[in-house]
Amino acid sequence: MVRAAAVLTGDFIDRLAERAAEAEELRRLPAATIDDYRRSGLPGLLLPARYGGQQAEFPEILEPIRRMAHGCASSAWTLGFYTLHNWMLALFGEQAQDEVFASGPVLCPAPLAPTGRGTPDGDGIRLSGRWSWATGVADADWILVGAICGPDDGPYPALVLLPASDIRIEDVWHTAGMRATGSNDVVIEDVWVPQHRLVKVADIYSGTAPGAALHDGSAYRWPMVPALALVAAMPALGSAERVADLYAQRLEERVLAYSGAAQKNQPAAQIRLGDARVRLGALRGLRDATVARLQDAVDGRERISRSVRAQARAAAAHIVHESRAVIADLLEASGASVHFVDNPLQRIKRDVDIICGHVVFDYDTARELAGALEAGVKVSPIAMI
Repeated sequence: MVRAAAVLTGDFIDRLAERAAEAEELRRLPAATIDDYRRSGLPGLLLPARYGGQQAEFPEILEPIRRMAHGCASSAWTLGFYTLHNWMLALFGEQAQDEVFASGPVLCPAPLAPTGRGTPDGDGIRLSGRWSWATGVADADWILVGAICGPDDGPYPALVLLPASDIRIEDVWHTAGMRATGSNDVVIEDVWVPQHRLVKVADIYSGTAPGAALHDGSAYRWPMVPALALVAAMPALGSAERVADLYAQRLEERVLAYSGAAQKNQPAAQIRLGDARVRLGALRGLRDATVARLQDAVDGRERISRSVRAQARAAAAHIVHESRAVIADLLEASGASVHFVDNPLQRIKRDVDIICGHVVFDYDTARELAGALEAGVKVSPIAMI
């Protein structure tokens, strides 16, 4: 992951940490963070070489996002998805890519739930609808939304691309955590979109979208749900690692009330830290094994089965679920003072609590789908895998 490391410096992460409280107060990323991101090289990490990008292997996106979460989970989530969405746009046909990448990588939120309707109108559709969870939409250049498209007797789910000037943002993002993602609602009213800016969800899910053949990089053959799930899991994993680091620092200085004992000399505190490090190492191992399995299949141009895709989603859900549990265990042993609003530990906990609510991390559903497909049980053809 040399290229990814090269575009993300320690100073970049430190600045995310310095701005984390400001970002939370703003309920969006500060302009300085967006400027740093544009200069960092990260936006072009997965951008095709023909448009001036680095065209990296897909797994190279994961480490920068994990590391950014050591500074700010909301920033890692937002900037990680900006980077991912440039990869997703590279799955569209050539005409759409020529338009969207005319000036290089873009900031493109992507609320993908098909809560809009696209009705045929000439060589395109008329799109209307409302979408929630549009991360980073305040700074958007373009936007990608999910919609049910086509005639009434043959509708199909699709992703639809349009310029941000065609949308209206509604400020609804008043949340307990992940506040800086600015994931407000988007409204689109009767906007005409040409057919070349649509791609069928079935092709995106399976890794057979038009862009997969347009570029020679293996990244563009990755199936979408495993890609999305693994990317979205990294802010939680990085946050848990940061909590373990902060907990270890606290042990050096914390004296327990009433007893006057140094907490670092308490076996229970030592056990908590040792346990956290082992669990986090296991999660990184699970991530690496999951990524390797998918990358081997992609490199071999194998068809990636629904069962393998479901197992990848379940692995990502486990990473997030277990990261949250590690954070809870360490905060439980950190005392009430970590819940003052100027302490980053309480913000990290709130952020990861919100991450766990993402639909792709529904722990019961993710495990059910993986188990059902392995057992040969019929699963809905539109299940999120």
